[in-house]
Amino acid sequence: MTTEPRHYLDVDDLTADELDEVLGLAAEYKAEQTEGVLHDDLDNQTLGMVFEKPSTRTRVSFETGMTQLGGHAIFLGDSDIQLGHGEPLKDTSRALSRYVDVLMGRMFDHESLEEIAAYSDVPVVNGLTDDAHPCQTLADLLTIQEHARGLEGTSVAWVGDGNNVAQSFVIGAALAGIDLTVATPEGYGIDDEVVERAAELGGEPAIVDDPADAVADADVIYTDVWVSMGQEDEREEKLANFDGFQVNDELLDSAADDVSVMHCLPAHRGEEITDDVLESDHAIVWDQAENRLHAQKGLLVWLCEYA
Repeated sequence: MTTEPRHYLDVDDLTADELDEVLGLAAEYKAEQTEGVLHDDLDNQTLGMVFEKPSTRTRVSFETGMTQLGGHAIFLGDSDIQLGHGEPLKDTSRALSRYVDVLMGRMFDHESLEEIAAYSDVPVVNGLTDDAHPCQTLADLLTIQEHARGLEGTSVAWVGDGNNVAQSFVIGAALAGIDLTVATPEGYGIDDEVVERAAELGGEPAIVDDPADAVADADVIYTDVWVSMGQEDEREEKLANFDGFQVNDELLDSAADDVSVMHCLPAHRGEEITDDVLESDHAIVWDQAENRLHAQKGLLVWLCEYA
């Protein structure tokens, strides 16, 4: 690794070629795990995991991934360390990076993670912020690659809220050559700067206001919760504003018979997606959830050994 660590705070911290390398590593680890191959790529290395937000998939997939790579992960909740008792982020970062080999943060403010990265001597990974969820995008791309037999030219429709997951996926789709269409209610769209960045990368998404138009030619339909963590006071307003954007059997009737459906989970069944669709043969959400493990293993090894 170079003297200056590489960080992964959003998807375009990787070039298109580097993204392909990480996804290639992820696919290799997944295939070899299925064959019973053991790995020690990160033997005796430690991942420090700083959590301001709770999680199921992020915590378990990172901890399990480090174990499977021969390393060790330490969970650090804000009540477990001095960060939750007034210590400046820069002090926490400088101290932790003297102990561990890589840091992962699941934070509210993206700027907090940027500050951690600015003062860290080791790679810092974004496990989620209010602005971005790039590790989810890695898993999404790995899943699409598996089910659509590639990424370049695959058609994906995002239906629902232009939230942090969507923002990162727009950038990832542009890097990967995916043909992306986004359908969101007015006022809940993708940030202008994210659309501009996707255009710079050669993959500006098509923006429509009718979910049926978005899914008409899609190979994959992707949705996420309408009410994200910390937005509970907006719940009733959002449920009203998102009327007509549910991924249900009626919407699937506007799509191809073999369309796949993705959701990053946890799902609010009966809101952004129906139970019938989530339990149908169209849903590839469990492969998508599993791929958090493999994609993050590829990322961790790339950051620690190849960057």
